[in-house]
Parts: sequence; structure tokens; C-alpha cells
Amino acid sequence: MRIKYSVPRNKRKKKLFRLTKGYYSDKSHRLRMATQQISKSLTHAFTDRKDKKGNFRSLWITRLNAAVREEGLSYSRFINGLKKAGITLNRKMLSEMAIKDPASFKQLAAIAGAALKTAK
Repeated sequence: MRIKYSVPRNKRKKKLFRLTKGYYSDKSHRLRMATQQISKSLTHAFTDRKDKKGNFRSLWITRLNAAVREEGLSYSRFINGLKKAGITLNRKMLSEMAIKDPASFKQLAAIAGAALKTAK
């Protein structure tokens, strides 16, 4: 008796087409195009998860620079002043403080400015 491979093949194809649901044109209907698109999409998903971390860091730095410029400092001088003052807050928390708690952020900017003046 001949062994047919249809059940595992159909399972594999069904799983693949489930992943391609919503893709444009034949990429969601034709097997070869679907497999190519899935491999490309998964590659982008992996690299973009890594890139997202850098994107957020640059967003926080941009926010900090805007907030610190209002206090009369630049971003790099602000970070340098914080390091000299011994304050170790990450950029995410500093950015959140600049948005949600401007009063305490002004105090941090003043501390950083004072630390820069005493270090000279």
C-alpha cells in the first residue's frame, strides 16, 4: 500500500497560510510567495525589535534636550553635570520626569548646572 503525505503537508501549509493572513495579493494565497514573504517578515520582525530600543533611546534624548534647553543647558552638559553630581538616573526616567514632573526636573537641571560650575 502506498503511503500518502497529504495530511502533514496540508497541516504545514495551513499553518503557513495562517501566518500570511492579511498580506497583499498572492502573498497570502500562493505557497511559494507566502513562504518567501514569511521569511522576510520574520527577519524584519527580529531586526525591528532590536531597532526599537535605539529608537526609544533617541526619543528620550530628544525630549531631554528640549526640556533642558528651557533651563539654559544643552543635553550633553546636563548629562555630564548629572554624572559629576553622582546622580544615576537613566534617560527613560529623566524623560518621564521632564514630562510628568517638571518641578523636580528643574531641580535636577539646577543640580547638574551647579555640579558643572564647581567642577571647573
